[in-house]
Amino acid sequence: MAYPPLLILRHGETEWNRAGRMQGEADSPLTPLGTAQAAAQGRLLETFDITGWDLWSSPQGRARQTAEIALTSLDALALDARLAEVTLGQWSGVSRTEIARRAPHLFESDDSLIWYDHAPGGEGLDTLYARTGAFLAERTTPSVIFTHGITSRMLRCHALGLEPGAFGELPGGQGVIYHLEDGVQTCLSE
Repeated sequence: MAYPPLLILRHGETEWNRAGRMQGEADSPLTPLGTAQAAAQGRLLETFDITGWDLWSSPQGRARQTAEIALTSLDALALDARLAEVTLGQWSGVSRTEIARRAPHLFESDDSLIWYDHAPGGEGLDTLYARTGAFLAERTTPSVIFTHGITSRMLRCHALGLEPGAFGELPGGQGVIYHLEDGVQTCLSE
């Protein structure tokens, strides 16, 4: 499926990111570094002419706070729950170290993120892939999207024509913008 140009931004660093705690459906405020990352994203957005682009955000506080800092005007910002982070059920608020202690078999490969699919009471990656695909299927104009780490990766899987299992191979990062156009991804950072 062909998509219009997309600028996908992950929220800035939060208190829980810094502490190594998994957020999922829970929320945590931006740290001073996260605020600076959001401001840097705003400066990067200024290098694009996003006049006429749709502005979207996850309704979760950390994504909205990032949008509030990065955008010069919030008049056209729309919230969509399909942009929320993957829910982690019983692992929300738990450190990655503790999750690895509880389920070491899910961490046998250092570079694997598949453990997100095994959170007790969590949403699962297939559901996340379906909801992000439904969101993108409705896009007809270029869009700026403020979202979360795993959700960003799933959105980019769709835009790059990748299977959902490839999400762990895509780069992450805070304070960057992923520009996707014509099936090509470019990472923008200061």
